[in-house]
Amino acid sequence: MLPEERTYRPELLPRQGEINAWLFALLASLALGLLHQQGVVPVFSWIFVIFLLVSALSISLGNWMDRRTILRIAADGVSFENGLRRVSLTWSQIDEVRIRPARWGEQIQVIGEQSHFSFNTLGELQFKGENRAKVGFGQGQEILKEILNASGLTRKKQNDRYAYYSRA
Repeated sequence: MLPEERTYRPELLPRQGEINAWLFALLASLALGLLHQQGVVPVFSWIFVIFLLVSALSISLGNWMDRRTILRIAADGVSFENGLRRVSLTWSQIDEVRIRPARWGEQIQVIGEQSHFSFNTLGELQFKGENRAKVGFGQGQEILKEILNASGLTRKKQNDRYAYYSRA
């Protein structure tokens, strides 16, 4: 068993992308308003502005969830919160763990009989060969090992697409 509770948080993306998305959405909305005052506005313009607003909202929601994401590992189990979900599983309630390659890092799915959650291990965003930002949990591999050890799961299958752990 684990000696003490540990709390993990994911790496946070810089807010500049969110600010830029809202700025573009605001400027496009203002331009659409000016065009609307001068006459008929093409349907494409409305669709474009709606797309920018939905994109900005989506980025804000993702950042909001990331800032509220907490993964706790304790002697009795694991819990995960992200602002929209709250899942707690004792070690014996964990039936499966699936590991899939993701665009950045790996996606870890922790599955119980009644609930589940997923998180990503550390990934680095690159631009022109240069690391620009980190995403996921910096200690993701450590978290995965602790979950596998404490839950008593064993490897059942592994191929290029995923690894799968479950009870013996």
